[in-house]
Amino acid sequence: MKIVRTILILLLLAGAGVLAYYYWGTYSEGVRSGVVVKISRKGVVFKTWEGQLNLMTFGAVRSQNMISESFDFSVAGNNEDVVRELESASLSGERVSLFYEERFATFPWRGDTRYFVIRVEKKKDK
Repeated sequence: MKIVRTILILLLLAGAGVLAYYYWGTYSEGVRSGVVVKISRKGVVFKTWEGQLNLMTFGAVRSQNMISESFDFSVAGNNEDVVRELESASLSGERVSLFYEERFATFPWRGDTRYFVIRVEKKKDK
């Protein structure tokens, strides 16, 4: 009986370790530039901040047609400064750079995407 209890405790600790790794671990970090199309607080049970960035990439080399490609992202609920900057950028239509962290997994109380914006930088006009 003591061996079974020890195995169960070890399994619970290993499970908690894996869960913590997926919850707090960062898979990648990066930056994307474009125009913030939307930022909204959504959800039925868990309210999360979700947004979309229009990357405005160019098509083939010979063509100068703009292709609308979007980047969906989330913002951690306690990051009010980032939310305000995103709302301001969305209303003004100015180009911004979004610095983000990609997580290993999504959790319903955290956001819809694995990409979490941690900082917003407005592009300076030349």
